[in-house]
Amino acid sequence: MTTDNKNLIEVRNLKKYFPIKGGILQTTVGQVKAVDDVSFSIKKGQVMGLVGESGCGKSTTGRTMLQLLKPTAGEMYYDGVDTFKLSGNELKKYRTKMQIVFQDPYSSLNPRLPIYDIIGEAMLEHKIVANREEMMNKVFELMSKCGLFPEQAGRYPHQFSGGQRQRICIARALAVDPEFVICDEAVSALDVSIQSQIINLLKDLQDDMGLTYLFISHDLSVVKFISDSVGVMYLGEIVEIGSKEQIFEHFAHPYTEALLSAAPSFDPRKRNNSNRIILQGDLPSPANPPSGCRFHTRCPLATAKCSGEVPAKYEVEPGHFVQCHFAKERFAKRAENN
Repeated sequence: MTTDNKNLIEVRNLKKYFPIKGGILQTTVGQVKAVDDVSFSIKKGQVMGLVGESGCGKSTTGRTMLQLLKPTAGEMYYDGVDTFKLSGNELKKYRTKMQIVFQDPYSSLNPRLPIYDIIGEAMLEHKIVANREEMMNKVFELMSKCGLFPEQAGRYPHQFSGGQRQRICIARALAVDPEFVICDEAVSALDVSIQSQIINLLKDLQDDMGLTYLFISHDLSVVKFISDSVGVMYLGEIVEIGSKEQIFEHFAHPYTEALLSAAPSFDPRKRNNSNRIILQGDLPSPANPPSGCRFHTRCPLATAKCSGEVPAKYEVEPGHFVQCHFAKERFAKRAENN
């Protein structure tokens, strides 16, 4: 795997709002702020994990980055080029460089097409191959890389298991030789044993092809295994971001601490329910997010300041940013205890 200090992906102040329609004329009466001012970067050849509760905006972030959803505001740079400003043939050229693997490996495959067409049609569309014979050769090569047999190329999606279908989705994403792949809950619909196979496949492909990943998941153990950096998302915002070690060992946001405390452990010594942090209340609606810090309605450390003032993003250590009024104090206290 080749890595360097160059950012392949830079997302700046990304916003995605969905209008709420009401009345006889169906006028816009509000906005669902699914993604609200999100910024991060991913170095070439690395993996960034994006974690958070269901409904926090993880998948919407990934889809908006690729313009599968039209962004409300913000910038998305691929290798220094703002792809949000591209259209037509220019955007089409960059679509081959950025691909996505969806959560459900069945609904994302066309049930009426055989596997060789599902994997190969993008090669012909983007003129990566000259003819169908060349397409078939490359399809066979990709299927072998992804743990499938070439003789399965004439079968249809319903003839495969869930793990095999996800391998097909991965092969389809790699068919146009991308450099950046978004894995949107790519293993959450699979059995645990199959999950490990797909994760190892993604790691092997990264080493072989020099891929860069945005790995979206709610499974912290998977994120810890595959990621180099991690962003923690809550109600449309990234509340903590840093390297894998910083997030899992030196976390400073109470929401990150609650997520980590809820993660299951195979170590009997760590199965201590007394350390479990139970968040009170339900996740607020992104159509009407709380004032001040969005987490204050569920935070055990919240004060009047939290409800009245939006916290700034503090850099508690190099490359480790936390959006919390008490980030510096919590980080310093943990450093003293250690």
